[in-house]
Amino acid sequence: MTDEPIVVAEALRKRFGGTRALDGLDLAVPAGTVCGVLGPNGAGKTTAVRILATLADADSGTARIAGHDVARHPDRVRERIGLAGQYAAVDEKLTGRGNLRMFGRLYHLSRRDARRRADELLERFGLAEAADRQVAGYSGGMRRRLDLITSLILRPEVLFLDEPTTGLDPRGRGEIWDAVRELAADGTTVLLTTQYLDEADRLADDIAVVDRGRVIATGTPDRLKAEIGDRLDVVLSDPAAAGGAASVLHRLTGAHPALDAGRLSVPLTGGNVRLADVVRELDRAGVTVADVALRRPTLDEVFLRLTGGPAEQAETTGITEPAEDSEAAGRRKEAVR
Repeated sequence: MTDEPIVVAEALRKRFGGTRALDGLDLAVPAGTVCGVLGPNGAGKTTAVRILATLADADSGTARIAGHDVARHPDRVRERIGLAGQYAAVDEKLTGRGNLRMFGRLYHLSRRDARRRADELLERFGLAEAADRQVAGYSGGMRRRLDLITSLILRPEVLFLDEPTTGLDPRGRGEIWDAVRELAADGTTVLLTTQYLDEADRLADDIAVVDRGRVIATGTPDRLKAEIGDRLDVVLSDPAAAGGAASVLHRLTGAHPALDAGRLSVPLTGGNVRLADVVRELDRAGVTVADVALRRPTLDEVFLRLTGGPAEQAETTGITEPAEDSEAAGRRKEAVR
């Protein structure tokens, strides 16, 4: 037995012509957890997933899934993983049930076992009522959910989800989130790449932030937020009182507040600051406030601090990763058999 994480990447490098997609990426995902991989467009997220899922070769470095080297033993790796990419790879002319039975046969299940597994997955993930409808009539969320569960036919130890909710409306995203939570509760290890920081915040046990082909920060969502620290926000009733209020906050916190449209915001880097003390000292200084609050940072703020840009923003170098087109989406289903 070993305590090695179930997903391991060490010093992965990959170039596409003059584009450096991965530049020494390191990653370790413990078994039975959800790891959210965040990064701007072109950061290397999809390239890393494709290498880990045996769909692409690294130029250098190593990667292991459940102890098996992805380059030397790809067949052993494929027996243990599932993959749902950025685009649904299901046949729209078939029914939902027909798709799952077809994939069951592609995964070398007997007809009987393929039927049984299809029925089980359709019921478990809330598609039983739509099972005999043609997929062309499914909503976007239902189609992505069906695509996700085709990757679960062989009960994978590790499931790679590459931006699974891109383009979905809030209801569709919620459906995928529920499915991911259920998988995690059953012990499946999920590696989730996403540009939606609220998605990572709600689903991930741990987060890896990727920028320019490297992991630049790791930790739980709470730990990453704590590294930035809480902030004290004061909304002034009269913006003209900003100078006096700033002096009070500087004396209490030791930091210089920032002013934005009548709101003073100051980082709390250590020690305890009680709201009651803040309100009392501001009142003594004759400053009237509309609101005083302690606020935890969001993952958006963490991301901005680490990468210098929002998650959906492409890198300033103009580098983007090769996109997975619809033909490639079909091929990767074949490759993960």
